[in-house]
Amino acid sequence: MKYSTLCLFLCLLTALFSDASATTPPPAREFYQIKVYHLKTETQVQRVDSFLSMAYLPALHRAGIRKVGVFKPIQQDTADLKIYVLIPFRSLEQFEKLDAVLGKDQAFAKAGASYIDAVYNNAPYTRLESILLKAFRDQPVLQLPGFTGPKSERVYELRSYEGPTEKYYVNKVKMFNDGNEVGLFKRLGFNAVFYGEVISGGNMPNLMYMTTFKDRADRDAHWKTFSADAEWKTLSAMQEYKNNVSKNTQYFLRPVEYSDI
Repeated sequence: MKYSTLCLFLCLLTALFSDASATTPPPAREFYQIKVYHLKTETQVQRVDSFLSMAYLPALHRAGIRKVGVFKPIQQDTADLKIYVLIPFRSLEQFEKLDAVLGKDQAFAKAGASYIDAVYNNAPYTRLESILLKAFRDQPVLQLPGFTGPKSERVYELRSYEGPTEKYYVNKVKMFNDGNEVGLFKRLGFNAVFYGEVISGGNMPNLMYMTTFKDRADRDAHWKTFSADAEWKTLSAMQEYKNNVSKNTQYFLRPVEYSDI
């Protein structure tokens, strides 16, 4: 009798935890802002570097945004120098309220005064570009690469896949999620930081994602393996995913020393 009661109790307990697991919602999908500073001179680069490292990133940390990425092109275009900043947000509300939060941060105002209060004819940058993204379903939150080697050797590859129409773009996002392209990158060790659907940007409709490697040789070896992978060959040959990318743009970046990512 006691054995039967124990079995019944264990069965009920198992069912209870199974139901709870089945109804547990997946992690909330983050939002990302990619800010691209366009600069003309090394003096501007130094001013923005100083602002980001001494004022902006510390203020974002105080605002609860712990991991912020700052990157520069491995090969800079001397006519258009760039600095990329990747900021993760828990929600659109957090993104919308950030300026107000920073506006109340006196330490930020003091540390960033030379940038914030720059005069019109001595601006710290030429233009500031902003891209807003929503994380993919199959990687809803930002992942940090686990490298221990020097940042000066790492290669972070930011890719933008443009679709010929909105429908084709949605199909490419579906290929990453339902087609398991996200899982394929994970299995092959691409150390993806994020995958994002572009909500607002200059090259829509498009998605963007960032993969990371310890150096250029590591990057090239990973893509060679990817191209030869049987799962990828099967997936890329499927008729339902044909012609869903009209332009593939690659940006080879390196994290600055004060970057969190």
